[in-house]
Amino acid sequence: MSDKKKLVVVVTNGLDNERSSVAWSVANGGIASDFEVTMFLVSSGVDWVRKGAADAARLNPLDPPAREMIDGIINNGGTIMCCPPCAKVRGYDQEDFIDGVQFAGSVAMLEKVRQGATTLSF
Repeated sequence: MSDKKKLVVVVTNGLDNERSSVAWSVANGGIASDFEVTMFLVSSGVDWVRKGAADAARLNPLDPPAREMIDGIINNGGTIMCCPPCAKVRGYDQEDFIDGVQFAGSVAMLEKVRQGATTLSF
């Protein structure tokens, strides 16, 4: 188990809600602040990592483009977990998502909580 502080960011909102943009921004800030960051995407939050979906999304004009923030998580050691039932109810399979996204349910996310992660929900 790592000695780094852990942060789990739960994203429940999709491409039409500015709170999601805040979630990606906070998660990137966590990585920059040396947190071990896990994103847990549920409900319409899974839409963020569907191939092509976030490429044009930019809900807050002062934030970087959404795809840039998502890539920041993946490229800087963060983890993005996508709830399998939430994806399946929308007709998505693993191959519908960008590289680096893991299909993982609540048990995997709760293991991070068990290890002392702070959780934030957007």
